[in-house]
Amino acid sequence: MTKSLLFFGFLLVFLSLALPGTQGKVIPQCDLVKILHQHGFEHFVGSTVADWICLVQHESGYNTKAFHDNGPSRHYGIFQINSQFWCADGKTRGSKNACHISCSKFQDDNIEDDIQCAKKIAQEARGLSPWYGWKKHCQGKDLSSYIKGC
Repeated sequence: MTKSLLFFGFLLVFLSLALPGTQGKVIPQCDLVKILHQHGFEHFVGSTVADWICLVQHESGYNTKAFHDNGPSRHYGIFQINSQFWCADGKTRGSKNACHISCSKFQDDNIEDDIQCAKKIAQEARGLSPWYGWKKHCQGKDLSSYIKGC
């Protein structure tokens, strides 16, 4: 019984040290609403802050370290920016790296560079259509609940 308690204690210590570094910062919804307003996202390329909040919820769950590997490319950070076109991760063949940045920069808690690249993506696409989470869950819907109370 002592060995199992020791193992359980070790496991708890290990998880408490390992998990915070892998989970990332989850930005509270209303905090992100303020940040996006400050960065001019209201009516940016025909979208609203509610569109962007819905996008972020469905793409990353507001997590700055979000990561998705879909085979030929990967998606990074709170906006799930794609390595095929927008950032360099050293794994994606033929990456265009149009934002001129390492994909790992999209997984830190500073989202300033994420914001600049997301705006570039939206400008070039003339909207939010590059994000499948937005197209599937947000496009054409009443999104007022995403900013209500903020």
